[in-house]
Amino acid sequence: MKALVYHEYGPPNVLKCEEVQKPAPKDDEVLIKVRAASANPLDWRLMRGEPRPVRVVGKLLKMHGRPGADVAGVVETTGKSVTQFKPGDRVFGSCRGAFAEYVCTPESRIASIPDNVTFEHAAAANVAGLTALQALRDKAQVQPGETVLINGAAGGVGTFAVQIAKTLGAEVTGVCSTRNVEMVKSIGADAVIDYTKQDFTKLGKRYDVIFDCVGNKSIADCRRMLSPKGRHIPIGAPHGAKLSGMLFSLLGALLASRFTTQKTISFIAKASQADLRLLAQLIADGKLTPVIDRCYELCDGADALRYLEDGHARGKVLITV
Repeated sequence: MKALVYHEYGPPNVLKCEEVQKPAPKDDEVLIKVRAASANPLDWRLMRGEPRPVRVVGKLLKMHGRPGADVAGVVETTGKSVTQFKPGDRVFGSCRGAFAEYVCTPESRIASIPDNVTFEHAAAANVAGLTALQALRDKAQVQPGETVLINGAAGGVGTFAVQIAKTLGAEVTGVCSTRNVEMVKSIGADAVIDYTKQDFTKLGKRYDVIFDCVGNKSIADCRRMLSPKGRHIPIGAPHGAKLSGMLFSLLGALLASRFTTQKTISFIAKASQADLRLLAQLIADGKLTPVIDRCYELCDGADALRYLEDGHARGKVLITV
């Protein structure tokens, strides 16, 4: 079978489309014939291997050399312990090495795709959807009527966050560039700030939640824009940001949160079959529409990661098989 692999760290041109051995499922796994997979910033960061601690993360996650974590496809075969799925089922969720014709993954990491949901929409939902859902619902505990600002509202996580915050009953402000203003409005934002014309940290309005998917504003600036009991969740980082500086700033904010009513909350999304089912139902019901920028064929995967790394993707970038 064909798969995207890299044998050395570097820019997207280290990624090659090669023939590799077709995997066989373990007892608790399913073998999926991939129909679509989506790219995430973690893919190109692991491929770049910079800063160097990222290389350790990649090896611990067993993602070194085989990018891709979001998959949608059809179950080909199942391990002998699998009870939830059978051959022919349409499924989506997380796996390792999703940029391939076939992948194996535990049944606990996938969910069924509703009949009226496309493979492309399902493939877009795993990392970005879980991140937005768990950050806003679980960590920020957004309540109806609260004000939520999403910095990076046009990106992969941001487009999910705008819509999920609306389903939670929030008043949503999105921050994006000029070309994305109308798109962000179309997915439900009550207000949109064009960052090329205005700096949201200098407008004076305070928010109950600031969900920062970009990381181009300091934690201190974001906290000044919070209401007295506001919550700030930073998940993004600029391309050239130094890891030491980011960690120092975050640790300082986490320490300060222990002594004030305003909170900075560190966060990493977790695999959850229940949350995958919820995302699938929201998409099926028309309450959540994944925004897809571009689709690339499998062997053009280097171009997909190059485009994503440039930092101007609108919503999700997919690889279709």
